[in-house]
Amino acid sequence: APGEQVAIALDPATTELFSQDQYALAKEDRVLTTDQLVDFWADWVERYPIVSLEDGLAEDDWAGWRSLTARLGDRVQLVGDDLLVTNTQRLGRAIRERAANAILIKLNQIGTVTETIEAIEMAAAAGWRSVISHRSGETEDTTIADLAVALNTGQIKTGSVSRSERIAKYNRLLRIEEELGEAAEYTGRAAFQALADD
Repeated sequence: APGEQVAIALDPATTELFSQDQYALAKEDRVLTTDQLVDFWADWVERYPIVSLEDGLAEDDWAGWRSLTARLGDRVQLVGDDLLVTNTQRLGRAIRERAANAILIKLNQIGTVTETIEAIEMAAAAGWRSVISHRSGETEDTTIADLAVALNTGQIKTGSVSRSERIAKYNRLLRIEEELGEAAEYTGRAAFQALADD
C-alpha cells in the first residue's frame, strides 16, 4: 500500500523557480508566494505518501523554511541541500532557526572528509537526519556508500539503478552488508524521523 512499502521523496529544486520573492511555475503559467508554496506542499503531504522533501523552498528563503518546518517538520523529512550546501555555518543557522530538519551531505562540496563528518555530527546532535549524496558528474567511486554506513546516516541518494556510476554504489552497499553479516541492520522507515515511531 502507498506509504507502507513504497513512499515518495521529492527534490523539486525550487531555488530554480525563485525570483523576486516569488516562485514561478512556468509550465502552469502561475506564480506562488512562499506561503502559497508551503500550502501547496502541505496539501501534497496530506494527499500523497511523501516522506521527504528536499529543497522545498529556495536557498535564501529563510522565513519560508521556518514556516515550512513549523507546518510539516513533525511529519516529513525536510532536507536542505541548496539551503545548507554541506556548510556548518549555514547548518548552525538552520538549526537555531528551525529551518529544515535534515541535511544533504555532499562529500566534495564542503572541502574535506573531516568537515563533512563535522557537519553530520552537528546535524545528529540537533536531532537532524543526514542524507549522503552523490554529485552530478559522478564517477564509479563508492566512497559515499562506505561513508553512509560508517557514519550510520541511514540514507544515501545516488539516483536510480540505471548507470554504472550509480550501480557501483548500490553494489558496494550490498558488499558491505555481506561483510557485516548478522551485524548489518537495515534502517528502513526509522531513517525518517517522522515515521520512526509508526
